[in-house]
Amino acid sequence: MNQKHNVMIAVLTGDIINSRESQPKEWLHALKEVLSSFGTTPGQWEVYRGDSFQLEVAVNNALSAAVLIKSTIKQFKSIDVRLAIGIGDKTYTANSITESNGSAFVNSGECFDQMKKRSLAIKSPNEDFNTQINIMLELALLTMNHWQPVTSAIVKTTLENPELNQKQLAAILKKSQSTISEGLKRAGFDEITKMIQYYKTQIGIL
Repeated sequence: MNQKHNVMIAVLTGDIINSRESQPKEWLHALKEVLSSFGTTPGQWEVYRGDSFQLEVAVNNALSAAVLIKSTIKQFKSIDVRLAIGIGDKTYTANSITESNGSAFVNSGECFDQMKKRSLAIKSPNEDFNTQINIMLELALLTMNHWQPVTSAIVKTTLENPELNQKQLAAILKKSQSTISEGLKRAGFDEITKMIQYYKTQIGIL
């Protein structure tokens, strides 16, 4: 089948870094909750082997989904998340996402296996795009990997409520508006938002 005639999707393959350092009951519910905001299990997402998971999303939403998942997990001390985004087609749909197939799944799995010390990477059919976006991600991770739980909660709430202003976010989080503003600045939120927008503009070119 021709790549262009197949609808492109994104598959996120992830696992929890240092999962043994934290009680699963603390983070597992939060992980399942954020995954379920994108669809139902086991067709669109599934948690398996205790601390691994897969999620299928629209290509457009893949990077913002990854940042949202990271901000969800980084709310808990001493753990983080490793995420590989595979972009491609889907040639076989099973009842369970872990049994579905296509180049998006292959790219996601290969990207995950090649990550080594990195915690977020993308593999698409376009090598030039991969090189550019992965350099951006490496730079973004210099900040994101150091998000503290409070900062992560602010990022997560902001991503989940894009229509709200800082005053409204402050009310939800029961914090002052200046705390929200400082937290977003410390998180590099404006720059990360620009990176997500850039990703979305490039996706149409793949």
